Amino acid sequence: MKKVLLFLAFILFMSSCKNAKEPDKIAPEEIKKEIVETVEFGFNLNNFLVQKDTVKFGDSFGQILLGHHIEYPKIAEITDKVKDSFDVRKLRAGKTYTLLKTKDTTEKAQVFIYKHDNIKYTIVDFRDSIIQAYTHKKPVTYVQREASGVITSTLSEAVLEQNIDYNVINGLSSIYAWTVDFFKLQKGDRFKVIYKEKYIEDSIYAGSEQIEAAYFEHNGKPFYAFLYETDTIKSISDYYDEEANTLRRAFLRAPLNFSRISSRYSPRRFHPVLKRWKSHKGTDYAAPRGTPIMATANGYVTKASYTKGNGKYVKIRHNSKYETQYLHMSKRAVKAGQFVKQGDVIGYVGSTGLATGPHVCYRFWVNGRQVDPYKQDLPSAEPIKPELKENYLKFISTIKEQLDCIPIYDPQEEFVTDLN
Repeated sequence: MKKVLLFLAFILFMSSCKNAKEPDKIAPEEIKKEIVETVEFGFNLNNFLVQKDTVKFGDSFGQILLGHHIEYPKIAEITDKVKDSFDVRKLRAGKTYTLLKTKDTTEKAQVFIYKHDNIKYTIVDFRDSIIQAYTHKKPVTYVQREASGVITSTLSEAVLEQNIDYNVINGLSSIYAWTVDFFKLQKGDRFKVIYKEKYIEDSIYAGSEQIEAAYFEHNGKPFYAFLYETDTIKSISDYYDEEANTLRRAFLRAPLNFSRISSRYSPRRFHPVLKRWKSHKGTDYAAPRGTPIMATANGYVTKASYTKGNGKYVKIRHNSKYETQYLHMSKRAVKAGQFVKQGDVIGYVGSTGLATGPHVCYRFWVNGRQVDPYKQDLPSAEPIKPELKENYLKFISTIKEQLDCIPIYDPQEEFVTDLN
């Protein structure tokens, strides 16, 4: 009887298992993982094997493609067909590029993408017989930003402690190069700026634009600066103050940004190399090797040469009255006969010739006689045209109001009441 009951129980158990509802089967397409498309430069990168790299010193377009299974005849064909839109000889070391390759075993390159900078890039597409090259720019948005600060030690520290782009420092030094002596900034000097920041695709920071307006208070004296386009056809802009006076002079105060004067013009100085007393008819600016040296005014390069004493040097004639010379360069960036504009890079700081360390010796001639540039009453640049003055004053009225309302940021007091 016990065996019968056990047998019946087994039958009931098996029956219940058969009658149990089987779980719903999931269709194969429902269990496929969702594929997220990655689109960049207008391509769906999922369709390619993607390789990103940097142009090395000595690399060429042909060498790069050859290393990714493109043969010489095809390279020659690509180079010839894109020559009018992209010069493959001008690849620069340090620039990044992307190769889109086939996902099969050959891993053959199909598209070459060269980044000129964070915004501009060129695509060389050779996937089929229609070889083409075209240049695009990533979408850029501009966001206006206001900033201010108080000088406690240097302008650089006052700007950088607020996480402001370093180009703003260079911008301020360029704007006020003729009106503020940045070698003699005082503790308590203060500034305000209005400028725009660039963002790629709304999120990636891509640097800052020109300063639109600025205020700098030096030794208690205020200096306003407003960027204004004086020639819309030639796109010529300059900075003027609140009364439409130009801030520029015909000459920059110094050929370098943020260097220090290591030796001034002197009729008698002990020469550190020759070890004897002699006149020093120049102003020495000490700076790191490779620092760009700028032309202090417009003019023509009369000499770009080398002598045992001067080292590599450049001399510029600005007009019939003024000449300047820049000594001890590590490298010259201009040639004799070339026209240069104020602020153009003409060479780089070095220690060639009779020099104990990296610096530029800046020499200044007036009517053929070497003089101390710091003791010259240098001429101003061209003022704003009278017919533009009324429009200019209207243009800056709201900008000046905005500038005046920016509170001064002080790291010790957070913000201080503005006195404008």
